[in-house]
Amino acid sequence: MQFSVIFEAQLADPTPDRERATLADCVAQAVAAEAAGFDRVWAVEHHSLLRYAHMSAPDVFLAHVAARTTRIRLGHGVVCLPFGYGHPIRVAERAAMLDVLSGGRLDLGAGRGATGQEMAMCGVDPASTYEQVEEALRILGNCWTTDRFEWHGLLDIGPGQVLPRPVQTPHPPLFMACSKAATLRTAADYGIGALVLGFAGADDIAAMRKIYDEAIAERTGEKFVSPVRNDHFAALCPTIVADDGDAAFRIGARGQRFFAESILHWYGGGPEPSEDTEDDDNAAVLRLEKEAVVAKLHEANIPVRPSSTGTYNVNHAYGTAARAVEYVEQLADIGVDEVICLIQMGTVPHDAAMETIRQWGAHVIPHFQTKDETR
Repeated sequence: MQFSVIFEAQLADPTPDRERATLADCVAQAVAAEAAGFDRVWAVEHHSLLRYAHMSAPDVFLAHVAARTTRIRLGHGVVCLPFGYGHPIRVAERAAMLDVLSGGRLDLGAGRGATGQEMAMCGVDPASTYEQVEEALRILGNCWTTDRFEWHGLLDIGPGQVLPRPVQTPHPPLFMACSKAATLRTAADYGIGALVLGFAGADDIAAMRKIYDEAIAERTGEKFVSPVRNDHFAALCPTIVADDGDAAFRIGARGQRFFAESILHWYGGGPEPSEDTEDDDNAAVLRLEKEAVVAKLHEANIPVRPSSTGTYNVNHAYGTAARAVEYVEQLADIGVDEVICLIQMGTVPHDAAMETIRQWGAHVIPHFQTKDETR
């Protein structure tokens, strides 16, 4: 099992000074993650999503982290691939440059950047995002395999050579963000790794693992986007860990409330997230907010799925290191290949994030390394 951390550059009270401090904190946390023994850092790509994610240029962020580290892998989790966000050849060039300068440490995830805010800011047509992501993935999966690349589909490209060439051949491992059954099947059909949300809990992750495995077993290979396969299944794990488990739970629940309300704001038209919730029972508020979302979905005759309400579940790795080990044991039994630790949430203090990284490095990761060595 592998372990990673993911960065949204999420922040409450988003003044320019706070924004700069948050980005600096993210870098410090990424460097600390390498020292603690984590395998990978992931950075999202979002645009114009105030408070929720200020990580608009993950390639620049990851390049800076690469210069401060020597071993940890660097993950685009994910690049927005519809053409309005970036031409696929430019994505390929930046990815290869980062792979070269980091010594072959890049992993490349794909996504749609599907909020109305982002698409409006970048001139993306909502109706064509799926086919554009597929075409971009096929270009990324094949553009370095020939000295004379050309492509004629939605885009007309070349002929010409895509430079530089990545260290990893034929390209860095490819992944896809998967939030529902259909995208899990698509990732399996494409022959690429799955990055799944884990807010709904271990049972939902187990169901997603089953869908992904069944799709892998049934695929014919006709839809593969690359000459190489990557069947890596990575699941999100919200976590705050400290010696004082009750305090860790309070910090985690508060951060997750901010995260959940931010998602509802940008993806569902809800109000802006609450910032000053220090004295609230945030776990109780999340339960009430979940009930409100469920009622709204029922009113609109929309099926209630774990992905719809998962962000309101606080049964995660919040507490002591022993609680984190207990939760990750469930993920290990499911067959999760990688646990993606979500620590950097809008109201989580930097010192709490650093302590969480330290605790995982001292207690959680070694526990599972010992189990792997025993096997």
